[in-house]
Amino acid sequence: MAERTASVERNTLETQIKASINLDGTGKARFAIGVPFLEHMLDQIARHGLIDLDIEAEGDLHIDDHHMVEDVGITLGQAFAKALGDKKGIYRYGHAYVPLDEALSRVVIDFSGRPGLQMHVPFTRATVGGFDVDLFQEFFQGFVNHAQVSLHIDNLRGHNTHHQIETVFKAFGRALRMAVELDERMAGQMPSTKGCL
Repeated sequence: MAERTASVERNTLETQIKASINLDGTGKARFAIGVPFLEHMLDQIARHGLIDLDIEAEGDLHIDDHHMVEDVGITLGQAFAKALGDKKGIYRYGHAYVPLDEALSRVVIDFSGRPGLQMHVPFTRATVGGFDVDLFQEFFQGFVNHAQVSLHIDNLRGHNTHHQIETVFKAFGRALRMAVELDERMAGQMPSTKGCL
């Protein structure tokens, strides 16, 4: 089996980001981003998706976290697109429900080649540890646009904002794992009647 890995470097006047992924990893993660809560959530993707992630970034954090969070999402999306290549043989679809105490979230993803995001998370607080939770919409929009996926995120219940977000990221990791997994019965075949994704 060919290695499904990718390294992407993205440089703008606002951020400079290097991201490496291994879709068939063991969940190893290393981050040097400068946004601790984002790093904590990215660790959930790696651990629960069994995807190795290595992301280094510098940028205009003296302004706020907005550019960094959005651009990490963009760069991660580019890395996924590169690592998957033509997408032959993958399951394509993934879904997961994940609870954490009182919170429950559902994430459904389709590596369709068409970007679309539906995110319904009624945050009960505006910040967690100084992190603006609205920025997660920007993270996922950046990922969706560049990984070319349809992504539905629903927090079904929860009143602790940290728990709401963590269930979303754990479910996202599990859904990614399912969608990018190689399906033995689809070996070498495109998972689409169109013949391409």
